Amino acid sequence: MMKSVTFNGVLLDEKIPEDNTLTTLEYLESQNLKVNYHCRDGTCGACRCKLNSGDVIYNTDPLAYIRDGEILTCCTIPTSDIDITCNY
Repeated sequence: MMKSVTFNGVLLDEKIPEDNTLTTLEYLESQNLKVNYHCRDGTCGACRCKLNSGDVIYNTDPLAYIRDGEILTCCTIPTSDIDITCNY
């Protein structure tokens, strides 16, 4: 089943394949979107976004502080359709 991504209120055309191994950040970059990041390993928190709906898994345990309802795009992989808001 393909997963859709809504980024800052815009449903992206390219869906994520079921066998996806890209992080949320890598997927957003593949769509030529401007996204903040720094460390790419969950340490700094620069890629923090609000997860409005959907589910993700972490491929590494983040060290950066995240509040309930937030994700780090650098170390998450969507497991369902997701809707995220990134206020950069």
